[in-house]
Amino acid sequence: MTPAAPLTYLYPVWFAIPMGLCGLALAWHRASDLMGEMALAISLVLGVAALAAYLALAVATVLRLRRHPKAWQEDGAHPVRHAFLAAIPIGLMLLATVGTALLGPEGLRSGPPMLVGLVHLAWWAGALGQFTVTLWVLSRWWQGNKPGGLHWPVLTPAMIIPVVGNVLAPLAGVPLGHTEWAAAQFGVGLLFWPVVLVLLLVRVATQGLWPERLLPAHFILIAPPAVVGLSLLQFGAPRLLAWGCWGVALFSFLWAGSQARRLAALPFGVPHWGLSFPLAALAALTLRLAEPGGLLAVLGPVLLALASLVITALLLGTWRGLRQGTLLVPEQVAVLQPVGGPTGG
Repeated sequence: MTPAAPLTYLYPVWFAIPMGLCGLALAWHRASDLMGEMALAISLVLGVAALAAYLALAVATVLRLRRHPKAWQEDGAHPVRHAFLAAIPIGLMLLATVGTALLGPEGLRSGPPMLVGLVHLAWWAGALGQFTVTLWVLSRWWQGNKPGGLHWPVLTPAMIIPVVGNVLAPLAGVPLGHTEWAAAQFGVGLLFWPVVLVLLLVRVATQGLWPERLLPAHFILIAPPAVVGLSLLQFGAPRLLAWGCWGVALFSFLWAGSQARRLAALPFGVPHWGLSFPLAALAALTLRLAEPGGLLAVLGPVLLALASLVITALLLGTWRGLRQGTLLVPEQVAVLQPVGGPTGG
């Protein structure tokens, strides 16, 4: 039998790469208050890299859709991969957020009209796309035990991406002037964040942990509180609320980090990019709350350095994996069941 083309295995999880690069770009941009122009330059380079990665993946994804439509159908039916479809619109929202941050208030008012228009377009496309994916994912839950419904294999931290990812909307939506819709979409993510967390804990208590190759997804638990804190500050909420979110994000970081030894023993795979955006988001919130001479003014750069080192290692691992041909290959799915299959872990 002729082996399938590598493009067949370009799963949606690959869009976690531009997500991570965007997150790191935003964290470095936030660090400019402490580090000056150098941080802004690094943020710009990372933003360009994120855009290049997203465009390359978008072109490859369109080719995959045309040449291997069955692979897309399989992604939509897969208990884990279908959640990563949300990374596509989230990537657009994050690119718009990076563009908004780099342009600044003055650039949004008087910058090149075409560039500003593209930022608005990217944000709306990402926001509405994410809202649609959330509705699609949650509509499947109504099917219960029927095929495509809510089964234990579906409940992994990856579910946070399509369901809770709406909390990202205010990061660019507020400075772009789309505050009302950003608040509405933020509310959806805020509502379902604790719901998903409780479902995950119930799954662990009753069915056991998800497969070991999904251990990097533990770190996705950091992202909701970190992003919620940043979004609340965009709305002008009291800083103490953001501090509360920072505490939850820090605890989630330490909680997920308790599995670091098991994670280090795993062979590298694209799911490892699940570490990238959450670590960058925690660094960004820490730097956002930092005040000169305060504890976070020291901790923020440390977390930024950690996120930068991790993402550098992920880039090197991805480059090595592509060269060695170990990434664009069929995933091992023996321990997972298709959506609608028998329940179990």
